[in-house]
Amino acid sequence: MLTVYNLKMPHAVYGGENAMDNITAILKNHQAKRVALFTDGGILASGLFTLPEAAVKAAEAEYYVLSDIPPEPSYTAVQQIVDQFKENGADMIIAVGGGSVLDAAKLASVLVTDEYGVKELLDTPGRAKKCVPTILIPTTAGTGAEVTPNAIVAVPEKELKIGIVNENMIADYVILDARMVKNLPRPIAAATGVDALAHAIECYTSKKANPFSDTFALEALDLILNHILPACDDPEAMEAKNRMQIAAFYAGIAITASGTTAVHALSYPLGGKYHIAHGVSNAILLAPVMRFNAPVCEDRLAKAYDRCCHEAENRCQSDSEKAEWVIGKIEEIVRHLNIPTSLKEFGVPKEDLDGLVEAGMLVQRLLVNNMREVTPEDARNLYLEIL
Repeated sequence: MLTVYNLKMPHAVYGGENAMDNITAILKNHQAKRVALFTDGGILASGLFTLPEAAVKAAEAEYYVLSDIPPEPSYTAVQQIVDQFKENGADMIIAVGGGSVLDAAKLASVLVTDEYGVKELLDTPGRAKKCVPTILIPTTAGTGAEVTPNAIVAVPEKELKIGIVNENMIADYVILDARMVKNLPRPIAAATGVDALAHAIECYTSKKANPFSDTFALEALDLILNHILPACDDPEAMEAKNRMQIAAFYAGIAITASGTTAVHALSYPLGGKYHIAHGVSNAILLAPVMRFNAPVCEDRLAKAYDRCCHEAENRCQSDSEKAEWVIGKIEEIVRHLNIPTSLKEFGVPKEDLDGLVEAGMLVQRLLVNNMREVTPEDARNLYLEIL
């Protein structure tokens, strides 16, 4: 656990009923005249975009829409969006979407300069400076991208995803409005929800865990374990969806104060090479990695059980029983949500094992956070378990 730690968060976060209405006042306070709205085709088709768009119109600000943002984009695809933004200009960015949209907007907010682009930030992310203020509005209850200083992009030549991390990308404003996740398709709600679950439990069992991150990670874990199933299964379960949206935000805060571990590290090659959705690749690896880590973080998993298990009967007594309950609960959730538990469904051959291990071991930025050291042989065994 860290003995020196800090917490960086957005300037303001608005949640609750009709949270979207705050956009109008924010734009007026900033005297914003021209607004760039980042989103994607799915959001436009769903009708969700009309809510933030109406708030922008109420502020009487000129605006334009950038919607050609693919899911899980490469750094070159993001650069194309950034170039469009630079060409059109704006004095405020509003992003409405999932992690890919929010990450693209965050990168655009620090890339108005011609001195460097997305590719250069892969190697030297610290050079980026905030140029345009941002309002981020998540449409999933999962990625936590609205609060983190991270932007994840695919790097095709390395068959890997890489996280660009710079605190200048932290949002100025965040809007958490449960109406934006009400009609989220179940597979997307499931994958992004388990992504948030991974954020919470990884940050809580990270070497970088600290009192700040523990506060948010444990609350997020409690909310997710006890609300993810109704939030995904019942379109009308608005209370559960609201809890999941808050939990995803809390888990994102935990990332900023702590950091994810081997689950995310080993999942990056699965997205980079096979284009498996980020939340799905994390879900496949989550229980195996947690069981691998259990011998060195059993006490933390036991504390998580004490916080999150609200069952009145059949209470676990020992730390090992409690840790196994937590891992078993994760497996139960993944199965119930019909998320694959192996790579067979994605046609990943065993012949690719060496490449997976090599790519996964490159993600030292996250592997160094893992409480139990992950050797190449360990990575090999974890990948074999899910092949």
